[in-house]
Amino acid sequence: MKHNITLLAALLLGSATAQTVELRILETSDLHTNALGYDYYQDKPTGEFGLEYTASLIRAARNEKPNTLLFDNGDLIQGNPLGDYAARVKPLADGQVHPMLAAMRPLGYTAWTLGNHEFNYGLDYLDRVLKASPFPAVNANVLNMDGTNRFTPYVIQRQLVRDTRGRPYYVNAGVIGFTPPQILQWDKAHLEGKVQVADIVESARKFVPEMKARGADVIVALAHTGINQGTYTPGQEQAGAELSKVDGIDAILTGHSHLEFPSATYKDVPGVNLAKGTIGGKAVTMPGFWGNNLGVIDLKLERQGDRWVVTDRTAALRPIWDKTAKKNLVQPDPVVTAAVKNTHAGTLTYVRGKVADLTAPINSYWALVQDDPSVQLVSNAQIAYVKAALAATEYKDLPVLSAAAPFKAGGRSGASYYTDIPAGTLAIKNVADLYVYPNTVQAVLVTGAQVQEWLERSAGQFKQIDPTKAEPQALVDETFPTYNFDVIDGVTYEIDVTQPNRYDANGKVTNENARRIKNLQYQGKPIDPNQKFVIATNNYRASGGGKFPGLDGKNIILQAPDETRQALISYFQDQKTVNPTADNNWKLTPVPGVSLLVTSSPNAAKTLPAGATLLRTREDGFAEYVIKN
Repeated sequence: MKHNITLLAALLLGSATAQTVELRILETSDLHTNALGYDYYQDKPTGEFGLEYTASLIRAARNEKPNTLLFDNGDLIQGNPLGDYAARVKPLADGQVHPMLAAMRPLGYTAWTLGNHEFNYGLDYLDRVLKASPFPAVNANVLNMDGTNRFTPYVIQRQLVRDTRGRPYYVNAGVIGFTPPQILQWDKAHLEGKVQVADIVESARKFVPEMKARGADVIVALAHTGINQGTYTPGQEQAGAELSKVDGIDAILTGHSHLEFPSATYKDVPGVNLAKGTIGGKAVTMPGFWGNNLGVIDLKLERQGDRWVVTDRTAALRPIWDKTAKKNLVQPDPVVTAAVKNTHAGTLTYVRGKVADLTAPINSYWALVQDDPSVQLVSNAQIAYVKAALAATEYKDLPVLSAAAPFKAGGRSGASYYTDIPAGTLAIKNVADLYVYPNTVQAVLVTGAQVQEWLERSAGQFKQIDPTKAEPQALVDETFPTYNFDVIDGVTYEIDVTQPNRYDANGKVTNENARRIKNLQYQGKPIDPNQKFVIATNNYRASGGGKFPGLDGKNIILQAPDETRQALISYFQDQKTVNPTADNNWKLTPVPGVSLLVTSSPNAAKTLPAGATLLRTREDGFAEYVIKN
């Protein structure tokens, strides 16, 4: 009672003088079940990622400011073998806290939102995770089929804070969450007929005024979306910059694209102030992926009349790893480590299980330059699976091709993000290294003409090369995700990178007469544009993921219940001994006299393609190579 009277007196006293509150907002995003700094694919510790390291940054940031809120921006429960272990190998029991949430609980998270990968294991599993979550999860744009919200759209939490003079006040913090509408394509098998997804910005405009009317002093948007550049279209996957135009939102926590903000990547986005970390005057963070950065937003609140008003804001990122010195900037937090100790041990036992014998190493260092065994093995397994599944159907006599992409090929995920499996025992961890997503096997019916267009879209992986230039030219367009670089096996072809792209980044034809795919043949003859083919692929691509021409879910003829990784395991077990060789069914058309500049891992030097030489190793850990035709 005495404490309450003291607090009331302080609140009344504070109302008579200037009131300024400094509120700090911290963000993690795209953790992808990386509670620990442990690479399950290489089966060894690493200091380059992991919540156990980010946690130390969180504690340090809290010690600097008395008023701190901590949020996670989604893609939390899927991403590495620990996530698969908790969902598939030893599934969560009812009421059991997911290991990632258990790791986060001692850190005192305020709330979290759902990323697209939260839906990878289905709604029943997600509901089980949410039911046991120790802190609220919010999402405002996933709806039931009747239009009602499937999840809690927002929460308003009454936070006790202290002003710059140490006096206590209450601030009502509103938190709202969003996920990309494209989940309906990416997880069609789990979501079709069960939910619908509204536009991110439209949903914000619907609920933010309601939050204000209910007394929210500050509104934080947990937006599992990237930062859009250019004109915004309703239903767009990337909506972070557009959200800054919604009145009432004070801070926007973005993610999904695994990039960083503030950073020069977004210097040309209208309304960006990199020095302050704002877009359109709103504080914005995007902290990379796997806990490699902590997003830090500082808001200055002043009392004006009967409400709090944000009068200043800044945003910044704090990394856990020094890329130049290649060392940690913080030590792991033992509380987080202890929270997942048992799950980690179970995951290690799982990933070390033997599948087959491997006669030669497998790596993906040159998968963007030449036909690669890491992709070939996936295609071999997909073709075997689909042929067996269609053996008793009307499609049994059609030729089966396969589309597979190099998932681990550096890029945004860093210089260590490559498949590298030594010869010897092929274990579960190696299969997960070959195929990192929990996709399921699907097959589509296409024509020869559609095969050509599929490959033309895939060829967007490369920049256009000028055959008249002598100096080295960058070959790979690093804005094009490598998981969209589909190699189609069962046909042969060349990619002529001197030609412009036929398709733009949104999958629309922009160069009608451009043809990069040359000499496309089936069984040694030019492909018949009218011939029918079955292509083995995954649920993401078959349902329209990546915006490939002719793929919208309407020509799916097989929706298998099995994950692609399980198809790989079964294929390898049947083989007993795996000989990883590529059939070289595709190649880049030689351009005489031209030097191509290619970025890969320094380890790629041990398997140089013909004509390739190491140029230099960069401070970010990547190595640059020159390939001469």
